[in-house]
Amino acid sequence: MMFKSFIAVLAAASAVVAGPVTRATLDVWDPKITNPTAGQVWAIGNKQLVAWDLNSIPSSEYNKTGMLLLGYIANDSENLDIKHPLATGFSIGDGNVTVTVPEVQERDNYVVALLGDSGNISPQFSIITAPVPSTLSDSDQ
Repeated sequence: MMFKSFIAVLAAASAVVAGPVTRATLDVWDPKITNPTAGQVWAIGNKQLVAWDLNSIPSSEYNKTGMLLLGYIANDSENLDIKHPLATGFSIGDGNVTVTVPEVQERDNYVVALLGDSGNISPQFSIITAPVPSTLSDSDQ
C-alpha cells in the first residue's frame, strides 16, 4: 500500500514539473558587414579593416565578444575556416576589427563571417598574392 502511495505522489509531482514553460524573448540581431565591399581586393599579408553596422545591435549586446571567420562561396556553401579565425575576442560594439590577410589560395569569392549573436556574411571579395596597397594608413595600424 505504501508503494502505491509513493507512486501516486511521484506521478503528481512529475505532472507539476511537466507544466507549461514561459518562453523568454530573445534578441536576435544580424549586423550588416560594411567592409569588405563587393569586388574589393585584399593582398596576402596586408592589414585590412572589417567593419559592420551597429544600428541593428541592441545596446545591451555591445559588450558581447565576436569571432571573424574567412570563407569562400562554392556549391551554395560558405566553406568557413573555423580552425583559423581571422579575429577572436573583440567587442561587437567596436563596429570593426583589423585583420592580417592570411596565406590562402587566390580566389574571387571570399567572404568574412561575423559571429556574435548570429552569423552575417560579407559581400564576396578577392584575395591575391600580388602586392596591393593596404586600405589602412600607417597611423591606423
